Amino acid sequence: MTEHLTAEIDDAMIPITLVAKPRFKEWLSAQEPSVRAWCDAQHFTAEAGSTCLLPGEGGAIGRVLFGQDASDPWNWALLPARLPAGRYRIEGPLDAREADWAAMAWELACYRFDLYKSKPGKEWPVLAWPEEANRDRVGTLLRGVTLVRDLVNTPAGDLGPEELARTAQNVAERFGAKVRSIVGDALLDENYPLIHAVGRASNRPPRLIDLRWGDEMAPRITLVGKGVCFDSGGLDLKPSSNMKLMKKDMGGAAHALALGQMIMEANLPVRLRILIGAVDNVVSGNAFKPLDIIKSRKGITVEIGNTDAEGRLVLADCLAEAARETPKLLIDFATLTGAARTALGPDLPALFSPDDKLAAAMLSAGEATHDPMWRLPLWKPYRRMIEGKLADLTNASESPHAGAITAALFLQDFVPAGTAWAHLDLFAWNQSARPGRPEGGEAMTLRALYHMIAKKYPS
Repeated sequence: MTEHLTAEIDDAMIPITLVAKPRFKEWLSAQEPSVRAWCDAQHFTAEAGSTCLLPGEGGAIGRVLFGQDASDPWNWALLPARLPAGRYRIEGPLDAREADWAAMAWELACYRFDLYKSKPGKEWPVLAWPEEANRDRVGTLLRGVTLVRDLVNTPAGDLGPEELARTAQNVAERFGAKVRSIVGDALLDENYPLIHAVGRASNRPPRLIDLRWGDEMAPRITLVGKGVCFDSGGLDLKPSSNMKLMKKDMGGAAHALALGQMIMEANLPVRLRILIGAVDNVVSGNAFKPLDIIKSRKGITVEIGNTDAEGRLVLADCLAEAARETPKLLIDFATLTGAARTALGPDLPALFSPDDKLAAAMLSAGEATHDPMWRLPLWKPYRRMIEGKLADLTNASESPHAGAITAALFLQDFVPAGTAWAHLDLFAWNQSARPGRPEGGEAMTLRALYHMIAKKYPS
């Protein structure tokens, strides 16, 4: 996705002049009287993110003044919505970081999910690639973010387990990866009982999607995604207000697939594996029931405290399989708990990891890429809350407290001690529009994790 960025630069392009507020008076004093008068008439003082369109010949736009604020790279995303259709170029040098952000924020600001719209939307302006931008890296990031947004925004009626598997197959074919899907009752034959239990009530059979790519001797990186394509809550049915956004409950799978795509596109020297448990959690006569006891792939028995705590069940079987190969890095993504949103809000994903070094690297990468996350503890004393009465574990604590932590502790039981593992509990959604981040599906932690992995395993 770089359709609003162009490599062609010509004199007809409208220049965008960057003006920082601390130097605005000095800059303005050096301009022609007509420019000073126009800025005064428009009350332009170079406030961060502000714009001023200077007239050119024949009433056309001659130049755009933009209040630059390097501390907030999302300011670049304000420009496309404020400018009429046309071709623009940034005047003056940018450092590599600013150039990457200018290009990325511009393109993300032009993103719209209009597949179901009968009329075309706004015609967006086009920006010349900033000279110092790393086009390959920016393009890789943009395509990853777009994949997440498109998948999460797609209605559940059009994106079930089969369609999610088809998307994984399409991504795999582009990079020579191999995908295997285990579907329906074959999940029982191959010992994925938790995935099967959650998805068996749907007329769209559950499946495990297993993608592999790269040199088998390279360091192993495994990504696990929660692929609940729609979550009604099962027999513990959600109210309609909570069910409305549940097309996004496969957001973890979208993130795993998108990060995997970015790794493959950059040809990083790793052995990549992606595991996605793809299911619908719905209601029918054979739906799994509260207080059912199910033996997991790892052999741990799980008592079903709540059928609406299904995501951790799907992830548990995937994590048990992932850990079998002892990867160098294991990350799972899930839209898992409302408790994480209560604690951190919708914009800040919760990070859990027993590995301090890995957690520090992820947090540092988040700061470097303006893609934040916040570490919460795997607080061992709360482990008692998920102990089962008639089984080894329960999937839903009876306590109203620490829901995100107990969910993460549940998952930890399926990952061997010493594994470099991180669990990300994220929202995958923008509740309201902001520059570069329209309302709807959103990629979170994607830029940070790609930055961290590409830094450790450069191509």
